[in-house]
Amino acid sequence: MARADAVGIALLVVLDSLTPNERLAFVLHDVFALPFTEIGQILGKSADATKMIASRARRKVQAGEPAPGDGRARRVVAEAFSAAALGGDFEALLRVLDPEVRLQVETPSGVFVTLGATAVAAAARAFAGEVALHQAVLVNGRAGYISRRGDGTPLSVTTFTIANDRIIGIDIVADTVRLTAIRLPDAV
Repeated sequence: MARADAVGIALLVVLDSLTPNERLAFVLHDVFALPFTEIGQILGKSADATKMIASRARRKVQAGEPAPGDGRARRVVAEAFSAAALGGDFEALLRVLDPEVRLQVETPSGVFVTLGATAVAAAARAFAGEVALHQAVLVNGRAGYISRRGDGTPLSVTTFTIANDRIIGIDIVADTVRLTAIRLPDAV
């Protein structure tokens, strides 16, 4: 059951990275097998345009899967990020982040995206002050963390996309309603 919950979190994070049209086309076609002509009517687009939207969404979903490689090396990179963020070490954050890193945070107010190592490092330092407990987890094979407040309630689930020993993507679910509704992954 915990593995299913972890996969569910990862899928939600990936689906959240899609535009509304991409999400609709992908789910209606790939999950419910609705024809592109019907999906196109819903979106107000041609069947060919809808196929392209679904194809783009499918590529994004597939790219959201963890790349094969050394899980231990990815964990070391995630731990370096965590230590630098919690310690407020801006330079160490910049060393572990890809210059074009993408941070996506889902909150009760919506989804917010931050681009670039400098902006992401600044956001990570600011957020670290709210964390009382930081627990390493694997979410669908991706290195991540569950952050909790002092009373133990979940604050966020963070997952990292890592390539060439640098973080290229960070996805954070910080919507407490969603966090309390799911069974969070076990510590690693």
